[in-house]
Amino acid sequence: MPLPVDASIEPMLAKAVPAVPAAAPGGGPLLYEPKWDGFRGIVAYDGETVEIGSRGGKSLTRYFPELVEGLAAALPGPCVLDGEVVVPTGEPGAQRLDWEALSQRIHPAASRIARLAAETPASFIAFDLLADGERSLLDAPFGERRRALEALLPSPAAPLFVTRVTDDAALAERWLAEFEGAGLDGVVAKPVDAAYAPAKRTMLKVKHHRTADVIATGYRIHASGRGVGSLLLSLYDADGVLRQVGGVSAFTTKVREEMIEALEPMVARDDDGAPVRGEGERNRFSSSKDTSFVVLRPELVLEVRYDQMEGDRFRHTVQLERWRPDRDARSCTFEQLEVPHAYDLGAVLT
Repeated sequence: MPLPVDASIEPMLAKAVPAVPAAAPGGGPLLYEPKWDGFRGIVAYDGETVEIGSRGGKSLTRYFPELVEGLAAALPGPCVLDGEVVVPTGEPGAQRLDWEALSQRIHPAASRIARLAAETPASFIAFDLLADGERSLLDAPFGERRRALEALLPSPAAPLFVTRVTDDAALAERWLAEFEGAGLDGVVAKPVDAAYAPAKRTMLKVKHHRTADVIATGYRIHASGRGVGSLLLSLYDADGVLRQVGGVSAFTTKVREEMIEALEPMVARDDDGAPVRGEGERNRFSSSKDTSFVVLRPELVLEVRYDQMEGDRFRHTVQLERWRPDRDARSCTFEQLEVPHAYDLGAVLT
């Protein structure tokens, strides 16, 4: 059956705010949801086939065969859903979202995708209904779309879930604190009376923001060939070993050029006086890129702002807050990082 909305629609986006808001911009009620840490996905089911579109309009369908099969069996009829593709891992009672397992699914080899689909099956967390059969809901207020979603999926089960929702800002504050332990990364607030606005930042999002003192251990030249493009950051582990934890970038042209001059005295050099170069970590996204960098002596400390960790690395690119000439680099260890209390993902989903 032809659908009034398809999987290539640009999803509605969210604007970052510093705290859980009590009301929508300009007034009006809000509904709050956990912010899922996965791949944004638009699921379009025409009654026979399932298509999964990404935030950028590309198809995710081939990467999640188990999800395509599961959604086709679970959906009661043609519809278009907005939500998040996630991969939970861990034993029942101690599950959490696993970004690394999710990101491994974007791979050209069908055999690898099939193996991972069996080993770490994905789920879809629905949080909006854009079309129900032949009826488009894009112009309907969110409160109406949410009621229609609950009516369409009254008893969801793996691999299809409907996200929690509340109109209680205090409860949303609790979710912000507690659900991080299950791998979630914040709270989303949605105006109850707002229509669906593709590609517009109509929603509000609150994420965790923390700071850490880290050591600058290298830099890469900007793509333009002028100045510092990114700084490599490291921390000392419990055994005193220096480990890369991520990077910081997005400098202005002026700052890039000033920084390369300021860092010159800290460049590590070989016996001939030439700058020492290191080789960065490679993954499927960087396999064709030059990941080499200029090594810096581990002496410069800077304070950065980050949201969360993924293993022993920053989950996203961090932001430079300030340089810390008062800090001893040897004091910059993993111990300073805040570790959220574990929280069972199953308790969030049910």
